[in-house]
Amino acid sequence: MTGTSLRLVAHGHTAALRRARFGGADDGLDEGGLRAALAQARAGADRRGPLGVNATCLSSPAAAARQTADAFGLLPTIETALADCDYGDWSGRSLAEIADTQPQALHDWLSAPDTAPHGGESVTAVRDRVGSWLDEQHRAGGRVIAVTHPLVIRVAVVHALGLPMATYRQVDVEPLAVVRLTSQGARWHLRLGTPGA
Repeated sequence: MTGTSLRLVAHGHTAALRRARFGGADDGLDEGGLRAALAQARAGADRRGPLGVNATCLSSPAAAARQTADAFGLLPTIETALADCDYGDWSGRSLAEIADTQPQALHDWLSAPDTAPHGGESVTAVRDRVGSWLDEQHRAGGRVIAVTHPLVIRVAVVHALGLPMATYRQVDVEPLAVVRLTSQGARWHLRLGTPGA
């Protein structure tokens, strides 16, 4: 089996993300998100050269992910498996609004990852979709950079490490975070290191 190096990059800030609204990545990066992505790309290039050298680059279809990839100088192929959760009726609404109007539905969604009271995808369904894609990357091997959403990265880590589904809530992924998964055999490893590693 060929070794695999996968870098999962969270897209930069959007207005919806700053306001704790469900969805909203199709609106693109806000001004601060774009500035931060460009600054991180420059700093990274100074330390280790361009991020995408000798790597296959993929992106969620969302504008925020594509713009983040562009800021990093990447030319990704769109990968629908990297799309954000379909939040259904909750799309564009704030967490506070859902807590006020549908507190039980929000409680159910937060406490049971296999529920989707909003008419969209459950978190478990997102994990299944992302997990299948992750398994394909593992089999194919090579170097991959994937620009996607914080929730997608959270469930990818849970799947890769074989953690209980409920632990996804304990995995925090900030905008522009880079999570590296590597494998030389049967298992994925979460690799933490210096920025240039």
